[in-house]
Amino acid sequence: MRWTTSAAVRWVALLLLCAAYLQGGLNKAMDFDAALVEMNHFGLSPAGPMAVAVIVLELGASALILAGFWRWLGALALAGFTLMATFVALRFWQMPMGQARFMAANAFFEHLGLVGGFLLVAWLDLKERAHG
Repeated sequence: MRWTTSAAVRWVALLLLCAAYLQGGLNKAMDFDAALVEMNHFGLSPAGPMAVAVIVLELGASALILAGFWRWLGALALAGFTLMATFVALRFWQMPMGQARFMAANAFFEHLGLVGGFLLVAWLDLKERAHG
């Protein structure tokens, strides 16, 4: 079997794609007070239910992707979440010129890359399912 078709390589790639969401969900779950501060910082309320929803989404969608069970759904959920979060947290166009704006713009487009990656995962999973 070629390394490019190896199930292990594919799973590691999916794990790396989900890494930030696994880390974020676990950190929020282990330090819920910090999760509440984060929700409030971004104006998301009520903070408690929003934090729980984000934790469940980050961990649950990542688990779907890694397990291969409704992978397409987990990937679409993280794509949508990432797109929304990007427009909430990284509004670089509203920032004055300078290093902070530069960093926010870079992060904004990196997050769009994640959205594209998750859309690709969903598309490939649905394509595989259609062709058995």
